[in-house]
Amino acid sequence: MPGCAEKSDFSHSLFCLIDFDRKRCESMLRYILKRILQAIPLLLVISFIVFSLIQLAPYDVIDSLTTPNMSPGQVEVLRQRYGLDKPFLVQYYLWIKQIFHGDFGYSLASQHSIANDLATKIPNTIRLVLPAYVTALILAVSLGLVAAANKGKWLDRVIDGIASIGIAVPSFWLAMLLIYYFGYKLNLFPIIGMQTVGQAWSLSDYLAHFILPYITLTIVFFPELLRYIRASAMKEVSEDYVMVQKAFHATKWEIFSRHISRNVLIPIVTQIGMALPMLVTGAIITETIFGWPGVGPYLMSATKSLDYPVIMAVMLFSASLVILGNLLADVLYSIVDPRIRKGGSAK
Repeated sequence: MPGCAEKSDFSHSLFCLIDFDRKRCESMLRYILKRILQAIPLLLVISFIVFSLIQLAPYDVIDSLTTPNMSPGQVEVLRQRYGLDKPFLVQYYLWIKQIFHGDFGYSLASQHSIANDLATKIPNTIRLVLPAYVTALILAVSLGLVAAANKGKWLDRVIDGIASIGIAVPSFWLAMLLIYYFGYKLNLFPIIGMQTVGQAWSLSDYLAHFILPYITLTIVFFPELLRYIRASAMKEVSEDYVMVQKAFHATKWEIFSRHISRNVLIPIVTQIGMALPMLVTGAIITETIFGWPGVGPYLMSATKSLDYPVIMAVMLFSASLVILGNLLADVLYSIVDPRIRKGGSAK
C-alpha cells in the first residue's frame, strides 16, 4: 500500500539520520579524547621548561624571606624546610607528583594554600575580564562590518586608523592616563582595589571601582578584535556569492545581515575559543596597576619573590586553558561551519 511504503521510507530515513548523528557524536568524542591525551605530554614539557627557567634565576624565594640578622645556618634550615636544598630534578619530580595528586601546594612566601588563593582570585579576574572582552567583541563586530560595508571609503579608513592607534597604545600608559584624569584630577572614581573597606556588599561602590579597569581592558581588547573582524569581513565582501547577490539586486543590508555576518561568525568563534586563557591571565598589567585583587597582582608578587609553586600553578592553569581554548575553537568551528561536519563523509 502507498501509505505503508511512505511510512516505511520515513522510518528508514529517520533511523539513518539518528545513526549518522550518533556516529558523528562518537567521532567528535574520540577527537576530543585524543586531543586531551595529546595535551598531557605538552603540559609536562611546558612545566619542565618554566621550572628550568625559574631555577636559572640568580636568586630564589629564600632571599625574600631572610633578614640581615640571620646566620648562614638559619638560611640553610629554611632551604631544607622548603626542599630547595635538593637537586633540580628531585624538586621537579616532587612538584609534579604533588600536581598529579590534585594538590597545588602552598605559597613559600605566604604559606597560604595556592588552591584557596586561586579559588578567590580567578573569579575576581573573570568578573573584570569577561564583561570587558564581551563589550570589545560587540563593538569590534559592529564596526568591523561597518568598515567592510564602506570598503575604501573615509569611514573605513577612520575605523582602520582607530584600530591602528589602539594597538599602538600601551595598556599601562592608558591605565595611568585614566587614573590621572578620572581618579586624581576629576576625582570621579576610586583608583585602587575592588571595593572600599567596610562596603563589601555595596553594588554602587563595586561599580565605581570597576569602571576604570573595565574601560582600560575594553580599549585594550578592542583594536585587535576590530582588525581581525574587519579583515574577515573584507575577505567575505570579495567572495563570488556577494557578486551574485548584487546581480539579483539584493540590498547591502540584506547581503550583510543574511550572508556576510553569518560567515564572519566562523572566525569570531575561533577567536572566542582562543581567548579562553585571557579569562585568567588577560589582565595582569591592568589588575596590578589598579590593585584589583585578581590573578595579576598575585602572579606579579610571586614572580618578584620567585615563589615557584605559585608561578607554576598559574602557568599550568593558563597553559591548560590555552589547550582547552584551541580544542573549544575546533569543536565550535565544526558546529558553526556545516562544510567541516560533512567533510569526513564527503570524501
